Amino acid sequence: MFSPSMDSARDVGGVVAAGTVLIPVRFVWPYGGRTVYLSGSFTRWSELLQMSPVEGCPTVFQVIHNLAPGYHQYKFFVDGEWRHDEHTPHITGDYGIVNTVLLATDPFVPVLPPDIVSGSNMDVDNETFQRVVRLTDGTLSEVMPRISDVDVQTSRQRISTYLSMRTAYELLPESGKVVTLDVDLPVKQAFHILHEQGIPMAPLWDFCKGQFVGVLSVLDFILILRELGNHGSNLTEEELETHTISAWKEGKWTLFSRRFIHAGPSDNLKDVALKILQNGISTVPIIHSSSADGSFPQLLHLASLSGILRCICRYFRSCSSSLPILQLPICAIPVGTWMPKIGETNRRPLATLRPNASLASALNLLVQAQVSSIPIVDESDSLLDIYCRSDITALAKDRAYTHINLDEMTVHQALQLSQDAFNPNESRSQRCQMCLRTDSLHKVMERLANPGVRRLVIVEAGSKRVEGIISLTDIFKFFLC
Repeated sequence: MFSPSMDSARDVGGVVAAGTVLIPVRFVWPYGGRTVYLSGSFTRWSELLQMSPVEGCPTVFQVIHNLAPGYHQYKFFVDGEWRHDEHTPHITGDYGIVNTVLLATDPFVPVLPPDIVSGSNMDVDNETFQRVVRLTDGTLSEVMPRISDVDVQTSRQRISTYLSMRTAYELLPESGKVVTLDVDLPVKQAFHILHEQGIPMAPLWDFCKGQFVGVLSVLDFILILRELGNHGSNLTEEELETHTISAWKEGKWTLFSRRFIHAGPSDNLKDVALKILQNGISTVPIIHSSSADGSFPQLLHLASLSGILRCICRYFRSCSSSLPILQLPICAIPVGTWMPKIGETNRRPLATLRPNASLASALNLLVQAQVSSIPIVDESDSLLDIYCRSDITALAKDRAYTHINLDEMTVHQALQLSQDAFNPNESRSQRCQMCLRTDSLHKVMERLANPGVRRLVIVEAGSKRVEGIISLTDIFKFFLC
């Protein structure tokens, strides 16, 4: 690989005069493949620069190469075939369809040549062309793209209008299953079911009343474990094994007294999303009310923000240009929770923990900070793992909760127990999803819409230093609140 210094470079014609300042440009191929290379006029089309998969994003390949100011063409060599990125500026040239970039000389801000296909837009989430300016000390600094308040409000209004015109009925899958728990079920057995089924919550059914009366979630399990740890249990092990959900509800720890939130199949998606946001819950049961013949209400589906986001992404995928805000990098948008910079005091702190922190401290933080996950970092704040509320159900396997001390077990040990309990052969990287601050809002939304993905940890490229976290809730609060 040719790696020019600050005193030399290559352009379309070959050698550039000494003293030319080179601009580091990050090229990205976000469409997968086994082996991906980059070649272009800056390598005289004679070298292939190998691209590496981005940590946590196996379908995204990248390479950083220094370019001299000027006009450049390039293509990608993917699994033995020449490809170009249709979502970035491109023209037809001597080597077929090629992508292009023009780096201006003063200031160093890339601009598009007039002959670029008018229908193509620069996809900000690829960060293919970094916008940079020269500071007074000669260093380079990124210039964040800007968008007007009018465009922001327009994008929000279009998404709000779309959700208002769609109903919860559209979320119902063609086939699937829903799990309901009887209030007379032992608590231990109930959480074992959540663990075995791989679900974070389930509606509660009261047979005597003939209706749904609440929801049992992993948060309830956390609260029970904390109560037992703080106050000690007057229950024998046998009583603890047989204590029912209703008994806990009626006991001195009223853990299940939260108001039962649900929706009907004809409710619009905006109202469903707002119910989730306003009540701080992860899902809303979609229930068909009992009919005039006196039949029981029917549980049709558990609506989540993930399912609603999939509808949004599917609808706007072919017309994302109509929502200018989707093309902005997430660092240019007030969305997510970020590590405060030096001198900043107005940002909500991002909760992180070291792997040797106690499980009790992690559970306390999940409850007190009202978050669903905590990044686990090393001494350099580089991401190691993530601890989620749902990990707590691993303690339900083989009654692990009966013989552990929350203050003595570390987060690292709890994560290992969680991995062994769910699937010892499955990499946790599938749950520890990451993104970059320069990824576009559109790309982040597409990834959050994938089943099982509730948040993305924002990391610094290379070091994996945690810069922030963006969740499904953050996306919907930005658009609807």
